[in-house]
Amino acid sequence: MELFYLLVFGGLGVIVATLELSKNNKDRTTTSSAFNSFKNNYLLVYSLMMAGDWLQGPYVYYLYTTYGFGKRDIGHLFIAGFGSSMLFGTIVGSLADKHGRKRASITYCITYILSCITKHSPQYRILMIGRILGGIATSLLFSAFESWLVAEHNKRGFEQQWLSLTFSKAIFLGNGLIAILAGLFGNLLVGSLALGPVAPFDAASCFLAIGMAIILSSWTENYGDPSESKDLLTQFRGAALAISSDEKIALLGAIQSLFEGSMYTFVFLWTPALSPNDEEIPHGFIFATFMLASMLGSSFASRLMARGSIRVESYMQVVFMVSSASLMLPVITSVLVGPSSEKGGSISFAGCIELIGFCVFEGCVGLFWPSIMKMRSQYIPEESRSTIMNFFRIPLNIFVCIVLYNVDSFPISVMFGMCAVFLFIASMLQRRLLGVVERSWPLDKARELESEPLNI
Repeated sequence: MELFYLLVFGGLGVIVATLELSKNNKDRTTTSSAFNSFKNNYLLVYSLMMAGDWLQGPYVYYLYTTYGFGKRDIGHLFIAGFGSSMLFGTIVGSLADKHGRKRASITYCITYILSCITKHSPQYRILMIGRILGGIATSLLFSAFESWLVAEHNKRGFEQQWLSLTFSKAIFLGNGLIAILAGLFGNLLVGSLALGPVAPFDAASCFLAIGMAIILSSWTENYGDPSESKDLLTQFRGAALAISSDEKIALLGAIQSLFEGSMYTFVFLWTPALSPNDEEIPHGFIFATFMLASMLGSSFASRLMARGSIRVESYMQVVFMVSSASLMLPVITSVLVGPSSEKGGSISFAGCIELIGFCVFEGCVGLFWPSIMKMRSQYIPEESRSTIMNFFRIPLNIFVCIVLYNVDSFPISVMFGMCAVFLFIASMLQRRLLGVVERSWPLDKARELESEPLNI
């Protein structure tokens, strides 16, 4: 392995370790033992859920190729997954609000386990069913668990500031450390132990089953609006009304869709961007490097959110601008560095520059997740939280399906340039959101003071 990869990985590892070990009292939040027990239980469950998800990711495309399917057929399978998430996401979100987030979390485990089981079949129809189930599970993963956490946190009377601590730790572990360990474990199963490309999916099922057992034994149920008089259509209307009547929620949904759409596009494009001429690159090691960069971002986020003087809405403008600039690097290198006609070999100089930029983008992803979670917990009404969160994913899934369908129609640099533009727009919308929040803050504070009992 080239020294360059080791230097990037080692440098990021040193920075993450230094940040975590150098935290002082200003960067730490004093909490209660009851909250720590609650937080650790959620982090354990969330880490198991993310392990089940991360174990599958690197091997889905590879598994389909071993069954003899071409790029077009595989593309249709992926589109089915995102399309399923778009079509069924709002429905399962509304059901989670009405019938309980704990039940929805258990449904996620069962649905994803069934999706993993379908990977044992080489039949295209069975694999398509698996992708549809996986799309439904993804909608539940990114709505039910967060909705349960926010409602349970508030129900138990914990301080609102402590919620940010759980968010940042969940991303640090679930989207960072667990992703790295899952990648290494998957490589052990498929490579070293030669158990075949289905082995990671079987391992994922085991982790999901363990997490489901913990949910069943330790979680209590909570709801959004459980009233029997409200059907799904009424819930949809209520969620749509909440989005249209509150500019903060509408802006937050647009920002989330723009950033996540660019992020998922990046997932599809980083490999051909770094190896345009079939250069030999260590995909697994680069993936681990990206996850380490994400851990660095979540570590920064925990420091920023621990300081009450810094508003999330303020620093996220900078995060979106930096992420936009980082995805412009492939455009810049395509202009300044001439394309090479030499096939194979090691990563090019342009590829090295792009890899560093991609690590910066992943650091922004690590900052984005806990920050957007905190803003959602503040602005989205509890009675329709899961429904609204899945509403946000509709434009995201449409965007990703369009990109997947046209991925061969445009040069990679053009696709990255488009993502950079979307991220710049997200920065402008974030600036608008900050203005709306600052204007409404005095009124919200006055209402809060009016609601407090007078101590005479």
